[in-house]
Amino acid sequence: MSATVGSVRVTLFFESTFSLKDKRGEVKRVTSRISNQFNCAIAEIEDLDDMRVATLGVVVLSTSADHASQMMNTIIDRIEVLLEISTLGEIETELYPF
Repeated sequence: MSATVGSVRVTLFFESTFSLKDKRGEVKRVTSRISNQFNCAIAEIEDLDDMRVATLGVVVLSTSADHASQMMNTIIDRIEVLLEISTLGEIETELYPF
């Protein structure tokens, strides 16, 4: 039996945020809701001390590459809906056969 690991790197831009507290609040809210709603791992992986940018990493595991891809697309769509004070930036996705 084979599996597929899907990874997503999402960049969020905070255009009107002037404190790390606001940024971290948004990141925490988004990551907790995504991890509760989907069976995935999500965390802020870069730009931890930059109040204007956040980079999130998401990882999913599935027995099918198609299912992993669908999960990643659904998660990206949900992240975009959850954003209140930031905007979606660059998105990178990869699938790894395992």
